[in-house]
Order: sequence, then C-alpha cells, then structure tokens
Amino acid sequence: MQAELEQLLVLQNRQQKIRHIQTEIKTVPQQRQNLEAQLAASVAALGALKSKGQHLEMDRKKLELDAGTRRESINRLKTQQYETRKNDEFRAMGNEIERYEKEIQQIEDQELELMDQAEKLKGELAVEDKKASAARDSIGRQMADLEEKGKTLESQLNQLTAERTELAGKVEEELLSRFERLFASKGDAAVVALEHEVCTGCHMKVTAQTAHRVKNGKEIVSCEQCGRILYVE
Repeated sequence: MQAELEQLLVLQNRQQKIRHIQTEIKTVPQQRQNLEAQLAASVAALGALKSKGQHLEMDRKKLELDAGTRRESINRLKTQQYETRKNDEFRAMGNEIERYEKEIQQIEDQELELMDQAEKLKGELAVEDKKASAARDSIGRQMADLEEKGKTLESQLNQLTAERTELAGKVEEELLSRFERLFASKGDAAVVALEHEVCTGCHMKVTAQTAHRVKNGKEIVSCEQCGRILYVE
C-alpha cells in the first residue's frame, strides 16, 4: 500500500476517534440534566407528601377550633338556660345546644378521618423519604462518575487532537485538503477498502479500470460513485 494511503488511514482512525469522543462529550450535559431532573422529581415527590401532611394538620386544627367554639357556645347557652324564666326561651336554647352538639359530633368524625389519613401518610412519607435518600446517594455517585467521565474524555480528546495534528503535518497539503472534505461530507470514512471490485463505502461496483488502478497502487484513486479514496488490503 502506498505510504500516503497508510498515513491517511492512520489519520482517519484518529479523526474517527475524535468525532466519537466529541459526540460523547456533547451527551454529558444532557446526562447531567437527566440526573438533576431525577433528583428534582424525587425531592418534589417527598415535598408533595410533606405539604399534604401540613394541610391535613391545618385542617385538623381548624376543626378543633370549630369544635371548641361550639363547646363555648353550648356552655354559654346552658348558663343562659339557668338564668331564664321563660319556657320558650329555655326550649329554644335547648334546641341550639342540641344543634351544636350534633355539629361537634360531625366535626369529631371529620377529625378522626383526618387523623386516619395523617397516620397513613406517615407510612407513605417514611417510604418516600427512604426512596429519596437512596436516590440522592445513587444520583450523587452517578454525577461524580459523570464528572470523571467528562474529564477523561477531554483528556483523550486533547491527546488525539495532538496526534491528529502531528499526523496531518506529514500528509501532502492538497491530499490532506481532499481527505478532509471527504471526511466531513461522508460522515464516516474518506478512505475505504475495495473488496471484489466493490467500494465498501457506497457498496457500488467500480469499473474494471478503476479496480486495476487501485490494485496497482501507484496513485490515489477515488470511487466513481461516492468519491471516497480507495485502497486494497
């Protein structure tokens, strides 16, 4: 194989690795965002349960105050009953007392319901808190690994870029320019093997004359279909 082709293949190998690493580096911020989103979702789920618990407690205290207000009203009415001498006023107050007592019973039933909900919520909170703690630990480790991965990729990229620059300096300028245009436009490889007179880049058969020129190895030959530079193993 011509020395130029060997140089191009080595150069191509480095550029393919550089492109692969650059692609990986671009995914790091998105991976970080995904982890942050997972953590935020875990925190939000725990926060929602805590908020629900706070609202239940506020509702229970409000009911407690409502019941207390009615008990005060009952005590006041009972005092007034003892002081009144009119039967109709006595009965009216008695009816009011009875109404307040029924309302207190309803309020106490609601309080019991809220207390049951709060007790159930405590169990859910314990489970969610455990899940959130595990998520924090796991995501923390993944974030640290991701940070290390990013540093490693950057180091590899710098090394490969330096190697690529050194290799490119050994290739004739016009040929290098041709190679780089092909590599940029094809997206995979600029230099590909010819197998059984078929270009492995576009998988099209070349002419017998082109195949002969490639096998002869005296010049840089391109595929008539895709323009890639051809070589024979």
